[in-house]
Amino acid sequence: MSQTAIAAPSPLKQWWLKWRFHLNILLLLVPLGFMPKYFADQKLFRGDSGLGANLIENIQVGPWSVDLAELRDEAPRQDGPAGYFKAFNMALCKACVGEVKAAYLRIGKPRSLRAAGTIFFGTPYRMGTSLPVPERTRGDAELWITLEGWDGSMQQAAIPLAKASPATIAWLNKQGGK
Repeated sequence: MSQTAIAAPSPLKQWWLKWRFHLNILLLLVPLGFMPKYFADQKLFRGDSGLGANLIENIQVGPWSVDLAELRDEAPRQDGPAGYFKAFNMALCKACVGEVKAAYLRIGKPRSLRAAGTIFFGTPYRMGTSLPVPERTRGDAELWITLEGWDGSMQQAAIPLAKASPATIAWLNKQGGK
């Protein structure tokens, strides 16, 4: 009878056989660390935690009023070559839901309805938009809200950008006012 010698497993294989269970447990625990942020984001997107950061309530825009908030209290994010964008949410008043056709947001006063800015989308109680923020925006700039009514009327209101988004002003100051 011949006996064949069985080679001992390599040190790497020995390590793998010993630690594979523990590594699998680690693969399950790491995603659990991200769950609180996930649930906070879901609560924000559903509207359970309000419109967002820096909520400004009852902004009078002609006969209507709106609530405006930035989605997150952070600097604008770069979206590739398109530049920097800041997300805002808006809610129309209950009385004006049936009267407002469209809502727009822009940095600086619009020249006409064709240049009213980015359009809000979503339900009237929670609309969102991504506003382009040019790097050369001045610190005393204003956000202009334009509401277009079903009757063809156009109402506008301005609020200081510093009030709506202090993080954006801090980011603009850090950019050096190009």
